[in-house]
Amino acid sequence: MKIAVTRLAGKEKNDAARCGEFGHICYSVHPLRSEIRPGAITAFVEAVDRSDFDGIFFTSALPAKIIAPLLNRFPRIIAIGPQTAKELQQYEIDCETLTSFYSRDFVPYLGDWIRGKHIGIPRADVPNPSLIDAITAAGGIPHEFRCYALEPTGEPLNLEGADAILFTSAMSFSKAIWTKHPNLIVIAIGDITAATMRAAGTNPAVVGDGSLEGTMKALNDYLTRQESE
Repeated sequence: MKIAVTRLAGKEKNDAARCGEFGHICYSVHPLRSEIRPGAITAFVEAVDRSDFDGIFFTSALPAKIIAPLLNRFPRIIAIGPQTAKELQQYEIDCETLTSFYSRDFVPYLGDWIRGKHIGIPRADVPNPSLIDAITAAGGIPHEFRCYALEPTGEPLNLEGADAILFTSAMSFSKAIWTKHPNLIVIAIGDITAATMRAAGTNPAVVGDGSLEGTMKALNDYLTRQESE
């Protein structure tokens, strides 16, 4: 199956190989582009150097990729998934990895440790009040640094020949310019993305667990069920 996967331009990396392990051909389409904010990155690194944080939470691979080579001090570091962790490990930075792919699991993962702790969060300029509220409610002190912005490319997604489209975030769906053609399987990478899609009137046929691998497994399960009907 040929699958269009929404990614930031230039950030698709090893998607094709990962999809290939499940028997599919993947290519990238780009509803969003990133605009890096050097000032925010510098401010974050300086805060780390001052020992302002007891912990750092990397919520995606892009800030990990940008910031990892700049770090000189290493408090407790948590990555949201294996791809984010891999970016840190390339610079021999020890990190813990959430077993899920959702920031909502960050506070439960830390438990009582978070009370009174300052948490640095370098991330996109996209609101995530539930994460901040959860940290605060647990007695932690969050410090967000909006290190990059996500802007629509304004380009229609190339779905010619695609059997499916995989939306990898709620924003990639909301800002995408695309046309659903007959028999196109629409996929959400996780339940947050799926909820945004449903609210807009698009019901995904497949919902993953927040990871590319988990989504490919869910797709194969869906295809198996379709064949048996």
